[in-house]
Amino acid sequence: MTPMISFGEHTELRPGARVALGMSGGVDSSVAARLLMDAGLEVVGITCVFVDDEASQKAVEDARRVAEQLGIVHETRDRTAAFSCHVIDAFVDEYAAGRTPSPCVVCNKACKIPALIDAADELGCDFVATGHYANVVRRRDHFAIARAAYAPKDQSYMLAMLSQDRLKRLLLPLGPLEEGKTAVRALAREWGLPVASKSDSQDICFIHGSHLDFLANRGLAGKPGRIVSLDGKVLGRHEGLHRYTIGQRKGLNIGGAPEPYYVVEKHSDANELVVAFASEAMIGSAYVSHMVWQSIASEEVMQRCGEQGSFPCSVKLRYRQAAAPCRLIPGAPDSVRVVLEDPQATTAPGQYAVFYDEGVVIGGGVIARTMRA
Repeated sequence: MTPMISFGEHTELRPGARVALGMSGGVDSSVAARLLMDAGLEVVGITCVFVDDEASQKAVEDARRVAEQLGIVHETRDRTAAFSCHVIDAFVDEYAAGRTPSPCVVCNKACKIPALIDAADELGCDFVATGHYANVVRRRDHFAIARAAYAPKDQSYMLAMLSQDRLKRLLLPLGPLEEGKTAVRALAREWGLPVASKSDSQDICFIHGSHLDFLANRGLAGKPGRIVSLDGKVLGRHEGLHRYTIGQRKGLNIGGAPEPYYVVEKHSDANELVVAFASEAMIGSAYVSHMVWQSIASEEVMQRCGEQGSFPCSVKLRYRQAAAPCRLIPGAPDSVRVVLEDPQATTAPGQYAVFYDEGVVIGGGVIARTMRA
């Protein structure tokens, strides 16, 4: 039985409206297409090619097969140049600078959703849609991303950097499915979709194999240097700072310690990797830059802070982390400080901090710096 999908947050959405759906050739976007059709919408399938490789060619063919079976128009768009600039080059540059990037967040903000909106404008579609597991809600006069009904598959973190002009056109038909991927697979089999048993895509679509090999092929070799403790004691040698991530425990090759060391800092100027024991690696606060606000306007942030100068919410400091209670303190127009209610495991600069209020995204930004508890 087809689930009834409501798009009530988009009050201007009417039966027969045209929707440009991003079709990756996977089971999620394929089921999303059928759900949109069953909701009375006219769907145009768009497959954006971001990397010119065999996997992308297979994705185009799979999407075309699904579109043909569903009886919808399918088109492709070449976005390899934009993806190379905004995602791949930025990925390499971030590692070279000692940070750890989140390419999927960047892609959704700078490539995937903009490409769909461009296609929608060309084809006369008022809305765009994807197979992400999240919801679009409306808070007062603002659109925002909210968590998916099925928490284990929630991808709201990945869409936290979308602006209002993009959110107001975005439909996410998989967000309300309470059984998440289990329901999607079951519907795909029920409808006889040719991708029903296709495996999920890998996390970083443009890397096949080791990300270190990829970086090396892009000219990022790095140079060996010292591994030191917080008090400056030399404990060993590293093989290049880009080979290590903040919070990493394995692969440090430091012997003789009573407990494992964790990477807590990378000093690019001195080419030093700083490590500490778990009790020393917890963080109590972080500075976040390049903020994008969703369920609240930037000019309303100070009003919400009131006399206390901050307001309570929760934050995810990495994609697969549970949201932790915190207080948000605004700084410059596009930056904030987040003070954690309880110390959390350290996370890497370059990752994203996403703030929530009862499951709805307040906003998100790039972690610039963390402070130990």
